[in-house]
Amino acid sequence: MDMKEMALKRHFEWKGKIGIEVKIDVDSSEALSIAYTPGVAEPCMAIAKNPDLSFDLTGRGNFVAVITDGTAVLGLGNIGPEAGMPVMEGKCALFKAFGNVDAFPLCLKTSDTEEIIKTIKYLEGSFGGINLEDISAPRCFEIERRLKEELDIPVFHDDQHGTAIVVGAALTNALKLVKKEMDAVRVVINGAGAAGTAIGKFLLEMGVRDIIICDKDGILREGDSYDNKIHEELSKITNRSLVQGGLADALEGADVFIGASVGNIVTKKMVASMNSGAIILALANPVPEILPGDALAAGAVVVGSGSSQYPNQINNVLVFPGLFQGALKVRAKDINMDMMTAAARAIAAQVSPDQLKPNYIIPLATSKEVHHAVAQAVAVAAVASGVARN
Repeated sequence: MDMKEMALKRHFEWKGKIGIEVKIDVDSSEALSIAYTPGVAEPCMAIAKNPDLSFDLTGRGNFVAVITDGTAVLGLGNIGPEAGMPVMEGKCALFKAFGNVDAFPLCLKTSDTEEIIKTIKYLEGSFGGINLEDISAPRCFEIERRLKEELDIPVFHDDQHGTAIVVGAALTNALKLVKKEMDAVRVVINGAGAAGTAIGKFLLEMGVRDIIICDKDGILREGDSYDNKIHEELSKITNRSLVQGGLADALEGADVFIGASVGNIVTKKMVASMNSGAIILALANPVPEILPGDALAAGAVVVGSGSSQYPNQINNVLVFPGLFQGALKVRAKDINMDMMTAAARAIAAQVSPDQLKPNYIIPLATSKEVHHAVAQAVAVAAVASGVARN
């Protein structure tokens, strides 16, 4: 039985990957009276007077909604909310397993931007945080922006910022191996969707100065005309040398390639045209932009992918459980850039100098120590940046 067959078989057996756990005993009349009526009236009235007490008197303070409309699922595309549910359940299972965060999947049967925003706003009082997932670009940018402005709890789009954070961590360590600095390398990103856009902006915050972003039509360049306002924005903050052409032109003389696009789009010849000490992070799933073996054969020194089949898996699971655990711990109102850069540095630091090598630049997602370190770093950054309420 191969992996696909086994996965389907297991999902039939599991009938869901998460469930409800009752944290109290209701095995007597007295216990029932305290947990439910009439005793439950007391916490209700306390919250009515001070809604913030909902974080202390209910599970809200450790409760995250994992929300999708099923339009951009795991490289499967627009498969709908019902078909997206197994992914959302899996995400919730990982929240609990690695961050001890209670998460609940909500798959919305609408792809209308305003309806999604309105629905999530209505849900705010039940959750301590919102994790947006698998919502197609460019709608995902507007949805996240509006919700961050209008909600008083953290909102995080994992496809954007989770990917950016783990890429930032991987690049931090890869650059140590090739003895290059963030501010002295040229980074080429292929893919200007949710992940590629967020990676580009995040790496600028991490100190990279020279970034070129390509979409399916070629290099983004200021002065060219774009229907997509996100591409227009990116063209003004990247490619300051005004390089033009396609992906092959962008990679010539580059130090780093980051793929957030489609499989088999990078050739050995393109990798060979890069500077010595080339770093390749080919994240397309299930097939990377270039196979790791081909990239290494063409001269790359460090190669990562989005697949567990190869070393250096660039996996968002390293980010979101600890990130939300830290944010919820201090009751943060937002997840800001300071918290995200703190998470990236914490992940990178979990690979010691003795462990660091070309096929080990990023820790394994199953490492409990990583998630604890991320949570601690994020909580400290939230307090220092003024978004913590505890």
